[in-house]
Amino acid sequence: MIREYLKRTTRLIFGLFLYGLGSYMGIQANVGLAPWEAFSMGIFYKTGMLYGDVVVFTGIIIIIIDFLLKEKIGFGTVLNAILIGKVVDLLNWIDILPKMENFWIGVLVLLAGQVVICLASYFYIGAGLGCGPRDALMVALGKRMNKLPIGLVRGLLEGTVLLIGWLMGAKIGIGTVIAVFGIGTIMEYTFRILHFDVKNIKHENFADTIRRLKERSI
Repeated sequence: MIREYLKRTTRLIFGLFLYGLGSYMGIQANVGLAPWEAFSMGIFYKTGMLYGDVVVFTGIIIIIIDFLLKEKIGFGTVLNAILIGKVVDLLNWIDILPKMENFWIGVLVLLAGQVVICLASYFYIGAGLGCGPRDALMVALGKRMNKLPIGLVRGLLEGTVLLIGWLMGAKIGIGTVIAVFGIGTIMEYTFRILHFDVKNIKHENFADTIRRLKERSI
C-alpha cells in the first residue's frame, strides 16, 4: 500500500511539474494568456507579488470555496494549488526560455505548452489523489447550475477570470483563443493516444486516503 501511494504521489508531482512547465511556456510565448494565467498575471501586475504566490493564494481560496460547496478535497488538490505556480516561479528564475518576440514562434511555443499541459493532466489526474481546485470549482458550480451544460459553466467561469485579468493589464490575444478553444481538442487526442479514459478515475479525498492507509497498517 505504501509503495502504491509513493508511486501515485510521484506521478502526481511529476504531472504538476509538467503543468507548471506548460503554463510557463504559455506565458513566455507572449501571444496572449489563457484565462487563469491572465487572472494570476493581472494580480501580479497590480500587487507585485510573485506570480507563483498569486497562484498559491488564489488556489487556497478556491479550495476553501470548494470545501464549503462540499466538493472532494484530496492531497492532490492541495499540491496542485501549491506546486504549479511555484514551478513557474522556479523556471522564470532559472530563465530557461526567453519571452518570444516573433509572433509565429510564440504560437508554436504556446501550442507546445498546451501539449505539455495535456500530458501533465494525464499524469496528475491519473494519480487519483484529488482534482485541481479550479476543476473542483467548475464541478461544484455545475451542480448548482444544473440546467446549464457543464461546458457553458466552464466558459462562464473562465470568461469571468479572463475579464478580470484583462482589466488588470494581462495580455489577451490569439494565444488566449487557442488556449480556450484548442486545449479541449489537444487533450482529447492526447488522452486517446495514451489510451486514458478520465471518466474511469475515482479521486480520493483526504479521508479516503487516510482510511486506506490506516486499514493497511492494521
